[in-house]
Amino acid sequence: MAIPLKGLNNIRTLSGRVDQVSLPYRSYMQITCLEMEKARRDMERKSASGRIAVIDARLDEIEKAKQELLQAVATPGQRMPGSLPGLDLKPAPRRSTGGFKIRY
Repeated sequence: MAIPLKGLNNIRTLSGRVDQVSLPYRSYMQITCLEMEKARRDMERKSASGRIAVIDARLDEIEKAKQELLQAVATPGQRMPGSLPGLDLKPAPRRSTGGFKIRY
């Protein structure tokens, strides 16, 4: 009877016998990583809600300005909001049809 050959696959080791979760330092490291990710996500949420608040405030300002302009258009003879007295529209001066001329 021949002796069976033994290779690397037949060597007995202790690897894989230790439960990865039972090692306390690994559990603490996972908890630490989860807490750090939670803190980053919380900062992202606060930043996003701040941007949303700024956008909502600007939308309210736009709506108010729109309502003011619609009211000014509805009542003729009233000065438009934001316009200055004495700054009426004037026709543009006539341009000559002669083209560009340089005089020396």
